[in-house]
Amino acid sequence: MPTCLVLAAGASKRLGRPKQLVLFEGEPLVVRAARIASEVAPAIVVVSPELRTECEERLQRAGLLKPARTLRIVENPDASEGMASSIRAGVQATRGDVVIVLCDQPYVTSEHLRALVDAHAPIAATGYNGIRGVPALFAAKFREELLALRGDAGARRIIEAHRGEVVTIPFEAAGFDVDTDAALSL
Repeated sequence: MPTCLVLAAGASKRLGRPKQLVLFEGEPLVVRAARIASEVAPAIVVVSPELRTECEERLQRAGLLKPARTLRIVENPDASEGMASSIRAGVQATRGDVVIVLCDQPYVTSEHLRALVDAHAPIAATGYNGIRGVPALFAAKFREELLALRGDAGARRIIEAHRGEVVTIPFEAAGFDVDTDAALSL
């Protein structure tokens, strides 16, 4: 079984406040993503040191950090580097296959994440807006490539480098992400 890595350590520069804590349909984005991910597989929420306490409190209040749950928090001390550092922090905290999930894609569903897992492919990527991206499952054989990512780039370059091993699962709703106040008012 893979581990879902919920990336929630971003600086939210375009939004101007921590998007992880923004309410979407009455639920903080970090809680929503963690809940959906943990419905599919054991999950790790990668957070920045600055937001660890607040994210942890919200996850605790939502009942997601109870001992019987398979959710845990991993702190990314290099969060200011960008998304690659969160991927590395999450991959280092687990073994095997991983499903990378972003906390700011609120329309992603557990059914879609299950479809990625059930594809039984070396890479199962989400297709939306003419691209293949995350959420995406990466087999354990891509661990070193995920750990080699640097900067503010995500895993899309790995998807593109291994096109012949990618199964694309269409899910246009994944194209919606929360980066601005305008997105929240839609």
